[in-house]
Amino acid sequence: MNDDIPLSRRDEIARRLANGQPVGAVALAAEFDISEDAIRRDLRALAAEGLCRRVYGGALPITPASAPMASRLDTAFAQKSALARAAVPFIQRGELLFLDSGSTNFALVDLLPEDADITVATNSVDIAAAVLRRSDIGLLVIGGAVDPAVGGCVDASAVQNVMRMNIDRCFIGSCAISPNSGISAFDLADATFKRAVLAASEHSVVLALSEKFDNRAAHKVGAIKEIECVVVEHDLPRAQRVALSKAGASVVQAQEPANP
Repeated sequence: MNDDIPLSRRDEIARRLANGQPVGAVALAAEFDISEDAIRRDLRALAAEGLCRRVYGGALPITPASAPMASRLDTAFAQKSALARAAVPFIQRGELLFLDSGSTNFALVDLLPEDADITVATNSVDIAAAVLRRSDIGLLVIGGAVDPAVGGCVDASAVQNVMRMNIDRCFIGSCAISPNSGISAFDLADATFKRAVLAASEHSVVLALSEKFDNRAAHKVGAIKEIECVVVEHDLPRAQRVALSKAGASVVQAQEPANP
């Protein structure tokens, strides 16, 4: 078995990822007659170059939805702000809010009501930093090992911390959403963490960009009926809004962004 790392092999793996194909270490090792350790070195190198996202057993292509959170903060900001504005009226005075790591939830921070005795709990580094700049909002940070792709902590320690909380209203991030398969995440640990947040929360909200309805993600967070409210963009087709309602969620349609 040849454990060399020829660039031609790595280039071929990169080509498949660029074409949107997920890859598995076992299958690649068999195809190239190479050890799985050598394939994992290839995948680590490609991930370091930003060409894929490592997952258990292989790697996923980078898409706008699966890109690291830090790179998504400034994309579609007008649409994300419109979703956040539509959700703000549901927030009640004195609530403990949980803002799950996600660039859409990040847009909520500047729009949270002033002098409402709100406390924000979050596992997101970027959201925590933004909340910290607001002197009128309390902040609880869920710690643990930071996952760069998720932009926050989703390990076992973070799950244990959330399980001990009584959250009034959570805003759950979604990698993919469907009336049939519900809310899903690309990463297993992220999905496990989101399920723990839902279980600890009295009310739940998902801010869903329309692009999330076209995505597929392997790890289920929950059925639509487990989400109290789904806020969607102004132009989401009526058929999809109706399907969400039939699946059990209250659907709120955001206003058209002033500067899309």
